[in-house]
Amino acid sequence: MEQIIETHSAEETFAFGKKIGESAGPGQVYALTGDLGVGKTVFTQGVAAGLGITEAVNSPTFTILQIYESGRLPFYHFDVYRIGDIEEMEEIGYEDCFYGEGVCLVEWAGLIEEILPENYIRIEISKDLASGFDYRTIKMERRE
Repeated sequence: MEQIIETHSAEETFAFGKKIGESAGPGQVYALTGDLGVGKTVFTQGVAAGLGITEAVNSPTFTILQIYESGRLPFYHFDVYRIGDIEEMEEIGYEDCFYGEGVCLVEWAGLIEEILPENYIRIEISKDLASGFDYRTIKMERRE
C-alpha cells in the first residue's frame, strides 16, 4: 500500500520525518530515494528527532555510516551515494545494522537495492517546482 504526503516547507518535511521516527520500531529499515536537494537530510533529521536524538545529524557522505545511540533505539544512518560496490557495505557490517535492534535509514538506497532486507519501507522524495520551491511529494510504500 502506497501513502503519498505533500509538504510545503522544510519544516513540514522535518515534521513528517519526526512522525516516522516516533512510530519506528526495532529492526525497521527505511530506503530513502530522491534527487540531490530534495530534502533527504531534512527528512532524516526529523526521523532522528522522532527517535529522541538531540545531537546534530548530517549525511555521512564520506563515511557512509553514522551511528547514533542517544535515542530510544539505535539509529543507523547510511548515505551510500559514494559507494563503489556492495563489498564496501559488507566491510562496514551493514547486516548487523539491517538485521539488528535499531532503526536504519539508507539515503540513495536504489544503489544497494540488491542487499536491502526482504521487509523495508521505501520512501521517495521528489519536488515539483511548478507547485512551489519548497513543495515536496513523499511516497511511502512497504515492501515485503
